[in-house]
Amino acid sequence: MKSSKRLVRARQRVNTLVAALRAVPHSRYVLVLGALLGLIMLRSAYGAHAMGTWLLENTPVALGLLFLWSTYRLMPLSRVSYTLIFLFTCLHETGAHWTYAKVPYDVWWYSLTGSTLNYQLGFERNNFDRLVHFSYGLLIAYPIREIFLRLVSVRGFWGYFLPLDVTLSTSAFYELLEWATASVVGSDASNDFLGSQGDVWDAQKDMALAGLGALIAMTLIALITWRYQRDFAREFGESLKLKRTSPLGEDEIARIQSRRSPD
Repeated sequence: MKSSKRLVRARQRVNTLVAALRAVPHSRYVLVLGALLGLIMLRSAYGAHAMGTWLLENTPVALGLLFLWSTYRLMPLSRVSYTLIFLFTCLHETGAHWTYAKVPYDVWWYSLTGSTLNYQLGFERNNFDRLVHFSYGLLIAYPIREIFLRLVSVRGFWGYFLPLDVTLSTSAFYELLEWATASVVGSDASNDFLGSQGDVWDAQKDMALAGLGALIAMTLIALITWRYQRDFAREFGESLKLKRTSPLGEDEIARIQSRRSPD
């Protein structure tokens, strides 16, 4: 009885949140988020600790925003996805302003508690970059899932696995980009952009945290879907069934050639 009451209350909260989001027209909601993000980016640029690093950090952001703008009419994302992207970008702009290795969260924490966060948690380095890599997986995995569901019509297991896969692959690509930039440019800005802080396993830890964040996000989405979608188990099982028994590779090439009309 108690569990059923908790479930009802949880559904009521979700319904309230959904109603609140849908009460604002979609275009206006996106416009407000875009305006707020523009102000945050301007504030991030103003007095940036290292403008060269800020420009390097914001090149991927500019490309991502350009993609969202160019696809808005054809495939506008949900308010939830835009909100998650907004929250992640706010964290990223904080790191871009100070450079990730120098974000003074310890100073902020000390002013509130009288002790540094690094001391309380036993950290020996600035871990703001770790937070943002984790947040990348946690916050961006759902927008990736939405694109997969709407563009490729993936279902079941693949609707949760592919966002995790893309999160890990894009995280790896970003680490390669950092390495290439530091190798080619070789300036203080590129070193700040790399932000390894002397940790030889920095890239692996960053990718692992992004993957962990995405795994948590997809697990939560799966649990929510399981609660709300009656055919969750059937759809999940169907997605793992073999769709084609015959092998591909050389056999598929032979089949394609056999169907071609002779010249």
